[in-house]
Amino acid sequence: MGAQSNLKFKYLYHILIIYILNNIGSPWNAIADDNRREIPLVLKKNELIPTKIAKHFSFTLPGVSSHLRILKDAGLTTEKKEGKNRFYSLNKKKTLEIVQFFEHMYGYSLNSLKEYVENKENKI
Repeated sequence: MGAQSNLKFKYLYHILIIYILNNIGSPWNAIADDNRREIPLVLKKNELIPTKIAKHFSFTLPGVSSHLRILKDAGLTTEKKEGKNRFYSLNKKKTLEIVQFFEHMYGYSLNSLKEYVENKENKI
């Protein structure tokens, strides 16, 4: 009975992950794009205006602005207006939540793999 309930838990856990990853407007969709995963790395130490951010990439300023809007809508970056400038910075709380999710997910997966291997070894 215990093995069957553990299997159900694993199944539901994976369904939950798929739901989260497919949730429209979520941070997961925002970081699905390679370029958008790079922008937070540029912002991790400083708040910058889009023209400074664009210097780190080969795409246009409108492209950077589009990516920044998506990251901001997902809550991964914040925007502060000062005069005509808009300064973008990393939303550290939200990015920490994502990091913790992946740490938990990979930790869970590695533990499951370890249990599987140990069970196989015991049967041999």
